[in-house]
Amino acid sequence: MQSRMQNPAMVLTDAMGPIQQVLKAVQTGGVDGEILELVHLRVSQINGCSACVDGGTKTARKAGVSEDRLATVVAWRETPYFTEEERAALELAEAATRMADRPGAVTDEVWDAAASYFDERQLAAIVLMIGVTNMFNRLNATTRQIAGAWG
Repeated sequence: MQSRMQNPAMVLTDAMGPIQQVLKAVQTGGVDGEILELVHLRVSQINGCSACVDGGTKTARKAGVSEDRLATVVAWRETPYFTEEERAALELAEAATRMADRPGAVTDEVWDAAASYFDERQLAAIVLMIGVTNMFNRLNATTRQIAGAWG
């Protein structure tokens, strides 16, 4: 396996700093780190980004996500390992990632479920995490970044 090129955010070095600033801001939104890691991992699974699934699994593990939860986040609806709060975040992540699958992808029901657990700052952090993860997934998949290559 070989990547087509370096990640574009590494080629255009002025891009990486602002992206990292957004991720730093996400960390100040008051969302539990495990939830953010689960959101990142689930979005990356949906998009088939091997580099982000690999890296996301490693960072989720460091954040304290158990092996049972790591192994089953792909099937979170059918497992007992996730809280209702986590399920609401994962459902929002899936809906916002699969926007082209159906009109009105992020329904009021999905949004309201998340809003019942998270305040506006927390929702902002989750939505930004979803957006940045989708961006990195697209950069990595397009340029065929190799899982594990970033350390």
